[in-house]
Amino acid sequence: MLSVTQEKNLESSGILSGPGKSELPDWFREEQRVAWQKFESLPRPTRKDQPWRFSNVDLLDLAAFTVPAPLSDDDRQNILKYSRGLDQVAGRMIFANDQLVERTVVSEDLKKRGVIFQPLERAMVEHAGLFRKYFMSTEAVLGSAKFAALHQAMVSNGTFLFVPRGIEIEQPIEIFHWLRHDNIAIFPHLLLVTDELAKVTVIEHFQSCDQNATGFACGVNDLIAGPGAKVTYVCAQNWARKVIALQMNSTTVDHDSSAMSLNLNLGSRYSRFESLSRLVGEGGRSDLLAVAAATGEQEFDSRTLQDHISPRTASDLLYKNALDDRARCTFGGLIRVEPHAHFTDAYQKVRNLLLSDDAEANSMPGLEILADNVRCTHGATSGQINEDEMFYLRSRGIPPKMAQRLIVNGFLNEVIRRLEQPAIAEHLNRLIERKFAAQLIG
Repeated sequence: MLSVTQEKNLESSGILSGPGKSELPDWFREEQRVAWQKFESLPRPTRKDQPWRFSNVDLLDLAAFTVPAPLSDDDRQNILKYSRGLDQVAGRMIFANDQLVERTVVSEDLKKRGVIFQPLERAMVEHAGLFRKYFMSTEAVLGSAKFAALHQAMVSNGTFLFVPRGIEIEQPIEIFHWLRHDNIAIFPHLLLVTDELAKVTVIEHFQSCDQNATGFACGVNDLIAGPGAKVTYVCAQNWARKVIALQMNSTTVDHDSSAMSLNLNLGSRYSRFESLSRLVGEGGRSDLLAVAAATGEQEFDSRTLQDHISPRTASDLLYKNALDDRARCTFGGLIRVEPHAHFTDAYQKVRNLLLSDDAEANSMPGLEILADNVRCTHGATSGQINEDEMFYLRSRGIPPKMAQRLIVNGFLNEVIRRLEQPAIAEHLNRLIERKFAAQLIG
């Protein structure tokens, strides 16, 4: 329970009142002031705007959301108790309401070899040059410029990870972001920079302490894959059913490097994910993967851009959505091949499995090719469960709901199998199983 003082503080700390006082560096607070002015100057999106076509923009009313008060000791202890995803990790950072609860530092060997794993509030002081070079250095171009400005104006903490040249971190880095209490707004941030020939895997968990609590999450990820580097990023989004969430991802892929991102969407009332992948170096590759299981009146909104800037680059997008009840999903994706980006190899596939007559899927794939000698394909399909598959399972005594669950698992698992991390793949499958189990109980 919140104290009377905390409740009064919350009443006067709505996020629409702007950034509050902080102990962050002066240069950062000045950038936040400029970002706030930008947020206020940009119009609120409408469904008439092409980047927000089919989106339920009425849900983006931010007036009720507040900046969180300090966590109680009981909150911290309970959050630590439930912040366990993977058995073996190279490092773990846990945030609740944008406050650092725990940091498990990387090994002494990795520290001596130059790996930096710090909260943003420390990194912007101790590694200001590196931080300022990459922090939100890519413009939000997929529709959420207003919310990217809000994030920059309000962000107070997050994760900074730097992996130096030639360093391979074998075990994943794990990060938790929790929402605690009602009507809280948080602004999670990850800045991941890999130098030449580095290798790392990061998984972020987004969760709520109370499954009936409302909340607002506006997050940003900056992923930088240096020359020859290999970056794997996994997002496990499982907010409470009344949360409104926006997540903006920017990935920069240098020459001969590769970046794979996989986004699992299970929770929230409305979740919008924007993914910009910029292939700036010859020989770079980007894999964009996503899985969504939506029920009730959930809405998942995905907007992507595979931007091929240099020649001989490759990208592959595979999104799969399973929709039940009155759930909705929207996908708007573009493959853009810039002038002189010859010999580009790009794919984009979206598949929607409709488990109810009331479920709705809107897909808008697109191509913009400004170079010669390229191979680009895109497509989107929507359909229902194959009756032959259902008959096969039911004829063996499997109840209808369980048969449907098995088919959906197989449908979604095609994406998850592309991960080269068996432990993470197993964890994601467990999360999907829990959602289906909760649905069966309900």
